[in-house]
Amino acid sequence: MQTQMMAIDQQTATGLGFPKQKYMAVERERRWLCREVPRERIVRTDIITDLYVTGARLRLRELRPGNGGAPLFKLGRKADLDAQTRLITTIYLPEEEFAAVRASFQGFTIKKLRHKLQPLLGVPVSVDEFQGPLGGLVLAEAEFESAEALAAFPAPDFIAREVTDDPRFSGGQLAKNGLPEDCF
Repeated sequence: MQTQMMAIDQQTATGLGFPKQKYMAVERERRWLCREVPRERIVRTDIITDLYVTGARLRLRELRPGNGGAPLFKLGRKADLDAQTRLITTIYLPEEEFAAVRASFQGFTIKKLRHKLQPLLGVPVSVDEFQGPLGGLVLAEAEFESAEALAAFPAPDFIAREVTDDPRFSGGQLAKNGLPEDCF
């Protein structure tokens, strides 16, 4: 989700591979390891397959709505400013182009059910229920419009612990390295 721009030093953005700020968004989020999926709060579920491209900051995402709606195919690039803030850019692709790009990339794949929850204190929250080799892992994330809103948000009542500052719980690291030993 694209969030409000913040003042980004152009030299820092360029160093992370974002030479033109008009093509990037700033994403602020927190992540939590969950004890369970709060099923009574789910308003929508999507099926996501992500390919994290080897040797790059690129991610190919196939998102299929659980209600059978039209799928989305995206090529994204992220670069972290810090554990809570990253720069992101996204290209939406038609399915044929997505398949062509997918065939030319190698990397690590993860699959998950993304449950969108009723907003908590006005903040969109989603819970990812991982499938396959990451089965059993449940992570929540919330995105924020400002650093102040991020800092002020209380942890949801269904979480076990915050993992925002633990890089082992980023999508790319989970795809490449699997479950952290101490995640359950």
